[in-house]
Amino acid sequence: MDTIKCKAAIEAVLFATGSAVEKNILKNVIVKEGEQLSDKTFKEAVESLLEDYSSEERGIRLIELNGKLQLCTKNEYYDALIQLVNAPEKRTLTDVLLETLSIVAYKQPVTRAEVEKIRGVSCAHAINRLVDFNFITEVGRLDAPGHPILFGTTDDFLRAFGISSMDDLPDISPDKMADFQKQAEEEARIKVET
Repeated sequence: MDTIKCKAAIEAVLFATGSAVEKNILKNVIVKEGEQLSDKTFKEAVESLLEDYSSEERGIRLIELNGKLQLCTKNEYYDALIQLVNAPEKRTLTDVLLETLSIVAYKQPVTRAEVEKIRGVSCAHAINRLVDFNFITEVGRLDAPGHPILFGTTDDFLRAFGISSMDDLPDISPDKMADFQKQAEEEARIKVET
């Protein structure tokens, strides 16, 4: 691996992780199978990146911390950043949100009433949270009284779950469906009609 490719690989990994990475770990992960990376080339690439980021007018810088490297925002741009991001919201997908999201993903386009019929409880809060997270969105209206909203998944959903299209969702086997139906019947102590 030459110095230019090494620099690009280091930059890509540091950008993607967003945190400090130990140099020896960084060196090991950027080498593709069958390639070689000498200590000298790695050191030259790191020094070149440090120089590039310190000499150019960029909004980010490369810092070295106890044998680790990290990309971070330059201090002079902190005020601009803080205006955009006061306190980033942590997206936590609870079981309720995951169940609701699964139903939307597999049944889309689907109305809130259809999701509630499947789950057996109100889903207004879960649907609103999933819309806030941009995992689902309005994809149309059902041609029925009241014209209820139809929901479907978004590109952010695909990105977050590492799939490229809805065709990549795993199929649910008939055996699994029978198990799910049995569990639902036991929990509700009723017979589910299929």
